[in-house]
Amino acid sequence: MAFELPPLPWAEDALAPHISAETIEYHYGKHHKTYVDNLNKAVDGTPDADLSLEEIILKAEGPLFNNSAQVWNHTFFWNGLSPNGGGQPTGAVADAINSSFGSYDEFRTQLTQAGITQFGSGWAWLIDNNGTLEVTKTANADLPLKHGQKALWTIDVWEHAYYIDYRNARPKFIDVVLDNLVNWDFVNQNLAS
Repeated sequence: MAFELPPLPWAEDALAPHISAETIEYHYGKHHKTYVDNLNKAVDGTPDADLSLEEIILKAEGPLFNNSAQVWNHTFFWNGLSPNGGGQPTGAVADAINSSFGSYDEFRTQLTQAGITQFGSGWAWLIDNNGTLEVTKTANADLPLKHGQKALWTIDVWEHAYYIDYRNARPKFIDVVLDNLVNWDFVNQNLAS
């Protein structure tokens, strides 16, 4: 069973002006697609071809892990964005953030710091760690699933996520995503699942 590039949950230009169609064209259409293509090449004709993406991630190391995890990470990232998103959280996740961090502002500070201080390429995450929400960061393709943690939301801080629109201003990119694009409905669904 070949893995497929999942469709975006919105049109390529839907996140503009915050994330341009050009960024999506390269980030999704080139980077994400390459991870899918490389994953398919790696599992073709092997017993891994019959496994789910999550099963491959949990057992894999090296290039197989990097490509499978990046397929998962990017799909999760796209679903965590909405052209009508951003701002204060709503629903159960708002209560959980206040309970775990004391306030949305403290959560935002911690998530921003995680994203800014991730050296090189990686991800900043909101995770559910046995009922307590935490912020964490991972390098390269690493993800909470590999560490037995439940991901609720992520922001991609690889340069290809923001360089066309924000050049080297990673902090500005993080602010814009938090202010305008976080899909809190998606975060609430993850919290409830």
